[in-house]
Amino acid sequence: MDAVVEGLEPQAATAEDAARDATDAVDAGPGVTPLLAGNRLSLDLYPRGCHRLLHLCAQQPHQLLEVEFLQLSGHEDPQLLEATLAQVPGSLLRLRSLVLKGGQRRDAGGASLRGSLTTLPAGLSGLACLAHLDLSFNNLETLPACVPQMRSLGALLLSHNRLSELPEALGALPALTFLSVTHNRLQTLPTALGALTTLQRLDLSENLLDTLPPEIGGLSSLAELNLASNRLQSLPASLAGLRSLQLLVLHSNLLVSVPAGLDRLPLLTRLDLRDNQLRDVPPELLDAPFVRLQGNPLGEAPPDPCSPPGCSVTLACGVRLQFPAGATATPVTIHYRLWLPEPRLVPLGPHDSLLSGVLELQPHGVAFQQEVGLWLLFVPPRARRCREVVVRTLSDDSWSDLETQLEEEAPKRLWAHCQVPHFSWFLVVSRPVSDTCLVPPEGTLLCSSGHPGVKVTFPPGATEEPLHVCMQVVRMASRELRALLGEPEGAVSPLLGLSQSGDPSFLRPVTVQLPLPPGVTGLSLDRSRLHLLYWAPPAATWDDITAQVALELTHLYARFQVTHFSCPPRYWLWYTTKTCVGGLARKAWERLRLHRVNLIALQRRRDPEQVLLQCLPRNKVDATLRRLLERYRGPEASDTVEMFEGEKFFAAFERGIDVDADRPDCVEGRVCFVFYSHLKNVKEVYVTTTLDRQAQAVRGQVSFYRGAVPEEVPEEAEAARQRKGADALWMATLPIKLPRLRGSEGPGQRLGASLSLAPLNLGDAETGFLTQSNLLSVAGRLGPDWPAVALHLGLPYRELQRIRHEFRDDLDGQIRHMLFSWAERQAGQPGAVGLLVQALERSDRQDVAEEVRAVLELGRRKYQDGIRRTSLAPGDLGPSGPSASQSLEPAQA
Repeated sequence: MDAVVEGLEPQAATAEDAARDATDAVDAGPGVTPLLAGNRLSLDLYPRGCHRLLHLCAQQPHQLLEVEFLQLSGHEDPQLLEATLAQVPGSLLRLRSLVLKGGQRRDAGGASLRGSLTTLPAGLSGLACLAHLDLSFNNLETLPACVPQMRSLGALLLSHNRLSELPEALGALPALTFLSVTHNRLQTLPTALGALTTLQRLDLSENLLDTLPPEIGGLSSLAELNLASNRLQSLPASLAGLRSLQLLVLHSNLLVSVPAGLDRLPLLTRLDLRDNQLRDVPPELLDAPFVRLQGNPLGEAPPDPCSPPGCSVTLACGVRLQFPAGATATPVTIHYRLWLPEPRLVPLGPHDSLLSGVLELQPHGVAFQQEVGLWLLFVPPRARRCREVVVRTLSDDSWSDLETQLEEEAPKRLWAHCQVPHFSWFLVVSRPVSDTCLVPPEGTLLCSSGHPGVKVTFPPGATEEPLHVCMQVVRMASRELRALLGEPEGAVSPLLGLSQSGDPSFLRPVTVQLPLPPGVTGLSLDRSRLHLLYWAPPAATWDDITAQVALELTHLYARFQVTHFSCPPRYWLWYTTKTCVGGLARKAWERLRLHRVNLIALQRRRDPEQVLLQCLPRNKVDATLRRLLERYRGPEASDTVEMFEGEKFFAAFERGIDVDADRPDCVEGRVCFVFYSHLKNVKEVYVTTTLDRQAQAVRGQVSFYRGAVPEEVPEEAEAARQRKGADALWMATLPIKLPRLRGSEGPGQRLGASLSLAPLNLGDAETGFLTQSNLLSVAGRLGPDWPAVALHLGLPYRELQRIRHEFRDDLDGQIRHMLFSWAERQAGQPGAVGLLVQALERSDRQDVAEEVRAVLELGRRKYQDGIRRTSLAPGDLGPSGPSASQSLEPAQA
């Protein structure tokens, strides 16, 4: 695919021309000094990266001779990139890691774009020290001939290319320990692959493999083998000879049998056989705790060869899918992602409540030949009267509600079951009961199922073509209305909302009936106190249309006629002595949609730097505090405040307290939230201070404000002034106290013996760092999937059993102990962060892995910004190498 990138200079035809052009460009003005820090040369995120490298090669600075890690973008011009790489062997004599990835640019839909790299110059085979080569997200159709000649190569990453085969010469790499060729087009494997006796990890997932060579059994050091999402129908018996194998992933293939002896592999801790066509599995595998077999038709009769078989799939996030026979003509590989809810992703009506996160299922837009069953787990809402639960999905660029049935699993666990015609985004919402009907030209009557007195009559001839009409009715409590009006005789009818498909105008008037407000009858009412109010978006006010319609009153009802439904309309009947009814109706409508909540800020007893922030419905505060105060301490909950569903707010640490982490949801010490009444609005963060805690305790505070974090974060004095204003965004302020440090005690060292905290920074300069708060966020997202993550991190099964026993009544304690104890053992070990990300991905927790990558990317941006702000040049580096700020840079491998 040809790509045109605007703004680039004409490309040099030769290496000499490119070097000359690069020198001219660099000397033309300031601000183009490349990022050269110690033994790392990172040019992948900067424009004209190849020009910068050619300039350095021409100048031969002393630091270039020490470079061991080089990163270039795969989106450079192919000729310029080839000319630049041709200079590398003669200039970077100690190069150990070469990253030439694409994927930094994205298309309009957010998908990563492949780089332009199609081959490598032959001279790269002279890189005698090269141990790591990453060519991911490019357009390689064949493996460059120089790669099998790199005798020191230990890690080779080729994912997201267009490779259809691997050469036999690949077996001549004597030091190769890691090979990743995921998301390619491989149909066969070379027999010489079995000669890689040092290979420990092999990832061939997301390809087109239908067979494996028997020689694969010669991989005597192989510990992890991933063959997921291929077309394998059988496996060679030699797999049972891989005595070092710990992880074997075979899910989403077409396997009908597995070779005998897999259960006798001495080190095997996980065998994933989900979503195949297995009908007969050896009994020893059925009983093994490390085997996953969901989604296989075990014990069923063979399917009709003319009809694709159906299957049941359970995703790691708890979602269930039921594919009927014939739903797809070909096998489908399912990809899913759990998104944290936010207003951009969650379409809610004025009276809707969100009951689940956002589930994305891929591939998008592929229509099934038969609808597929989908089960989503959610926590049931507190109030169910006149409300219903539905699954909402995105279809044809608009959101719609699916017909949903509820299935109870436990008193507080329900499944929302629906049928879906294709994959998209899905979420569970609670909404007012919706009554719908198809209005034919002959006319019909639409009644509310929850409020029988609410009716809409469509006369014959009101429409020429059938159209769908939907009705929602919402009732307001009399107690709240009296408090708003301040008069005991004030009353309102149920609020009626209407919508329709097609032309909003009718050929004949439609009659709408509303019950009179409670306590009011047609024989005794004062018509001057009766007001019919109308609202339609985008208006922000309720209009009194009593004088514009002919109200027909009976003993119990009021009727009026309309000629169209627009935008959609809402009607409300009020009975009051007040004159400005429209303003009162706006406040009452807001009151219907507001939730009364309290805010809490608690500190963990064993580690005061760990702060729990939560927004709770008022009726849950006492029970939640009783449960938390065993492990946390802190002030009473804030005064009650009111919030809308989906409203943004943020917590700001003040008076010397700051957030001790780089988080995607944190901006300059402000932690972002979105309030959803039925979800856990809770976050745990680590805090720090710039004040001296050796002399005295630090008494700070955390304040909660409405809205998104402002671009210009105000000073505390300005924030305090705004708190006193009439339209203040401030909601609450709660104290935070960091106790005085005694002796050499440092942050994070007051934990009890049952849980020791990981080092402040987990990882290394090459793979990036995660802090205590980052690890805490990961622990809070794992849930019951933590044992799978632990096994992929290398923890033995015996240790998992010990953790379960020691924290048998505390799931959070199990997760934290596992994660922090593992992190403590990784102190000083390279690649720890990468190992954690891989473990999350192999445990089907791509959502958490993406969150970790986002944290690392945030650290990368802060590091790059710091470099720009300080104008760091090669000569600025001292003999000790890069500054401490480099610890924010994540891995590129």
